[in-house]
Amino acid sequence: MKALGIDIGGTGIKGAIVNTKTGELVTERYRIPTPKPATPEAVADTVKKIVDHFNWKGKVGCGFPTPLSHGKCLSGSNLHPSLKNVQIDELFQKATGLEFTIVNDADAAAIAEMKFGAGIGKRGLVAVITLGTGIGSGLFYNGILIPNSELGHVSYKNEAFENYAAYSIKRKDDLTYIKWGKRLNKYFKHIELILSPDLIIIGGGASKKLDKYIDQITINAPIIPAENKNNAGIIGVAMAAMEGIK
Repeated sequence: MKALGIDIGGTGIKGAIVNTKTGELVTERYRIPTPKPATPEAVADTVKKIVDHFNWKGKVGCGFPTPLSHGKCLSGSNLHPSLKNVQIDELFQKATGLEFTIVNDADAAAIAEMKFGAGIGKRGLVAVITLGTGIGSGLFYNGILIPNSELGHVSYKNEAFENYAAYSIKRKDDLTYIKWGKRLNKYFKHIELILSPDLIIIGGGASKKLDKYIDQITINAPIIPAENKNNAGIIGVAMAAMEGIK
């Protein structure tokens, strides 16, 4: 069973054909820089180029880096303000003639991680937290996705927590891993207070460095690194398309 997975990010849009039974990419990834400005028309045109590159005619899953509701973009997020309230699945279907399944990018990465990565067989409430440009989240209860959680947007000092503790903020403010880990500890304590998760899986660019800051995090829930790394978004959206996850 194969589907095309497309992962839209702030700097690049990449895609590959995925074997959704095994979670393996059956083609090389194809990447195009995210257009500037990332207007609806420009993003749709780039997505069409990805589809055309693979000469794809089947199901397509697409990870989108904004809050979503049933395929509608609720905020322009880091892409472009004009995307707000656009029905993304319809936009891409019009551009390509194909049916699209649109999921939040963090949910997509979490889907892959629960099926083919560190979350295999894990029950209870599992939070997959991606630490990168922002803070993304995917929640699962007994293996079932609870979509659109957006836990990077919980408030801290009257703004989103991701503006204080994302991996990009560590780099921007030139924080040591110890100082950044203390910021993350405040974040994870807040998440534990409101969710009481059974497990937290760290994804995104910071997952490879977990050993450098894990000692600063003092919550009760166990924390482990993700395993799928850069391909998680592509794998997850392909699975969503095949399984009809919205």
